[in-house]
Amino acid sequence: MTGAALRRANLESLVEAQGACRATPPLLLSADPYFDLAGEEFGRRLLLTTDTTGAEYCLRPDFTLPIVASYIEDGVGEPAAFSYMGPIFRQRENGPAEFDQAGIELLAQPDGDVALDQVLTFARAALSIFGVAPDIRLGGVGLFEALLVQADMPDAWRPRIRNRFGHTEAMNRLLTRLEAAPDAPRDKQPSRKALVEDITEQMVASGLSLSESRSPEEIADRYLEQQALDAAQVPSATLKLLRDYLAISGPVLQALTRIEALAARHKLMLGVPIRTIRRHLNGLGEARVTFDAGFSPRLDYYTGIVFEMTGPNGEVLASGGQYDRLLERLGATAPIAASGCSVWVDRLEAEVAP
Repeated sequence: MTGAALRRANLESLVEAQGACRATPPLLLSADPYFDLAGEEFGRRLLLTTDTTGAEYCLRPDFTLPIVASYIEDGVGEPAAFSYMGPIFRQRENGPAEFDQAGIELLAQPDGDVALDQVLTFARAALSIFGVAPDIRLGGVGLFEALLVQADMPDAWRPRIRNRFGHTEAMNRLLTRLEAAPDAPRDKQPSRKALVEDITEQMVASGLSLSESRSPEEIADRYLEQQALDAAQVPSATLKLLRDYLAISGPVLQALTRIEALAARHKLMLGVPIRTIRRHLNGLGEARVTFDAGFSPRLDYYTGIVFEMTGPNGEVLASGGQYDRLLERLGATAPIAASGCSVWVDRLEAEVAP
């Protein structure tokens, strides 16, 4: 058996050794959940087709969503563990659109910290099969959300700021806009009824349909919502707090110490999520670990600790974390603890010297 074949066999054995159900979701899946949960950016990478009714399908772009959806269909509640290894399909700037991923998904486990430790151990073991000692980048979604809940700002802005977490450019644009917002009092807004009547008159005068696109009521509501947001000022001290927090990045212990100092200055209670991150460091051994306060996958169902493992070439070889909100987003009636990760097999193979 060649070295490449032996490494593949060892990875297959690692997947099987997780004590989990081996998951084999269909290759053809409904595209709607991916557009709903991952947005247009991810949607552009899907390989799409339609059936005779016009329903849109995609070749399997990941394992997590179909595994979780099947778990919900079977009735949630019981702890479950799934492992997988097989092809997924995504359009990429470089490389083929079909490539293999391996991974595990741990759902409704009685101890979420233990589950995440298993996920981290699996990812490190997969990389060690290929001789890779990774650099590990950690992020804290729960830590940022704890800060956001306590920060001084109008409630209307909290979900909008949270939705941009992990999107560095989008977050910077929003904070810049808020920093530039004038403090002067605004003119009194018209009533919704008067606004709807005015919009209706303008649309009729311009020959626009009142029903084919957005209705006058929808336009009025969107305008009033935006005006209410513009009038809800975020204090400059809070904007500086967010800037200072998101700028923290570096060796994990140093970064967490800086966050503790920032929390103390602003009288924020961040001890619980910080201690949770520290607990998981024990399982990472001698790995080079950094913490990036602004790091998160661009998916809002992640909830706790997230991570990426990269190799010498700088490629992300494994990624994952805690995503307790995903099951709820897919139909579960309450949050369910979930942790998982994916390993990029083709990138791992490329790390091995020929």
